[in-house]
Amino acid sequence: MPAQPRSPSGRPYVVAHTAVALDGATTGFEPDQGLFYRLAAGWNEDVTLAGADTILAQEPALAAAPRPGPAEDGPLLAVVDGRARVREWAALRELGHWSGVLALHAEATPPRPADRSVPELVAGAERVDLAAALRALGEREGVETVRVDSGGALTGALLTAGLLDEVSLLVHPCLPAEPTAHRWHGSAAAARFTLVESRPLDGGLVWLRYRPAD
Repeated sequence: MPAQPRSPSGRPYVVAHTAVALDGATTGFEPDQGLFYRLAAGWNEDVTLAGADTILAQEPALAAAPRPGPAEDGPLLAVVDGRARVREWAALRELGHWSGVLALHAEATPPRPADRSVPELVAGAERVDLAAALRALGEREGVETVRVDSGGALTGALLTAGLLDEVSLLVHPCLPAEPTAHRWHGSAAAARFTLVESRPLDGGLVWLRYRPAD
């Protein structure tokens, strides 16, 4: 993988790595999860950034998932949870993927239980200020790379705010089984990107990496 340039504005390098179908949909098909995460490992991320919806979709499976404990050398999991909907913080911490968990809240986030043990980072008034949250994460020792592992809403918000340094697409040679609206949301339609890598893979998959054009 080519070396990653440093990000401007004193924040970490932020990459969104996403599996998509031919029409750009992020759901409605079976992605190659093994390949997806093998490619993701190349960034050696310091923080995994996820949205609350992505985590909530996984919560039903957490009850039966093995819990080997925090991964000492793993990345930190930071979840944008402006409405304080995520509950299974302890299970997430113990899955063995991450070294710890962090809740990203806003000042208007509903009150949390007094005995909740997850650390919090409050950034923004009504909604989580993603730029401020990324700057605060970048001030943590050793945090240089953030990988976005989430759905269209968070990725679209980062695109709209100009906070993505790289967009990585693992394109699958298929279309969703049913029509889906699960694509990136936002108002970054005029943004231009430069292709930095294109790699055909087994099974007709293609890996595309883009960075914002200067």
